[in-house]
Amino acid sequence: MRGAGRSRKRRADQPWWFALPAIAVFGVFFLLPNLLNFVYPFTNWSAFHTGISFAGFSNFQSILHDGSMLRDIRITLEYAVLVALFQNGFGLALALLLERDTRFNRFFRAAFFLPVLISALAVGYVFRALLAQDGALNSLLSALAGHHVNTPWLGSTTWTLVVTTLIHAWKWMGLAMLIYLAGLKSVPADVMEAARIDGAGAWRSFWSIRFPLLAPAATFNVTTALIGSMNTFDIVQATTGGGPGSETEVFNIYMFRIFGEGLYAQASAMSLVLFLIVVVLAVPVIIGLRRREQAL
Repeated sequence: MRGAGRSRKRRADQPWWFALPAIAVFGVFFLLPNLLNFVYPFTNWSAFHTGISFAGFSNFQSILHDGSMLRDIRITLEYAVLVALFQNGFGLALALLLERDTRFNRFFRAAFFLPVLISALAVGYVFRALLAQDGALNSLLSALAGHHVNTPWLGSTTWTLVVTTLIHAWKWMGLAMLIYLAGLKSVPADVMEAARIDGAGAWRSFWSIRFPLLAPAATFNVTTALIGSMNTFDIVQATTGGGPGSETEVFNIYMFRIFGEGLYAQASAMSLVLFLIVVVLAVPVIIGLRRREQAL
């Protein structure tokens, strides 16, 4: 009873209005802009109008009749799928390689996690310099090959999208590695011991026991990779700017271009379309992965 009385007194000494500054910041910089994003797409807000008035679905009709939108949605989906594959593949491989708790492995865990802490724009500009035709990678390949190598790594309409997804996956694979490491550490030791006694080899133990038990970690990593890459902007903007020939123009680059032209309401409509696409695609993926967890 004394403890309950002290708890009530402590709560009385901490009035709720202490939270007002945090609530104000949240409301002004997060809640209000998100609410307005459901309003501005239905207006004529632009740099060419002095006022803002209701415009119905005209902005959505304009972007639907623009052939760039469907192309950029396709590119964004391809980008998201490739990032999810590369990021999870690299992360899982690193987790398996660095699973043992040694000083050597702890050092490389930190080294591979370091890109997660670096600005995505900085990562993009560094790789843009490295992969330029006169950059460090071509210089190194020229030295190794004995002749001049002039490969346009970021200037090809064939593989540039794959290169940018590899850069994105490189930046975030350290986070996937940590999640998979946590999943591997949670596998019961007695289950693995029973598998060894039954004669299961390393591959059989991984595929039949450890991999199914990594389902929660895979759900988190795949979901975050898909949602994060569908909302990507900074890495693509820093490396290719959407080129060459709009082959890497993901949806946010397209939206940024339209906003830069002064068509603010159309850009807001594109933002709303992207939000709906992410919801429509992410929800079934999450539900499917959760059902897989329960089945395993």
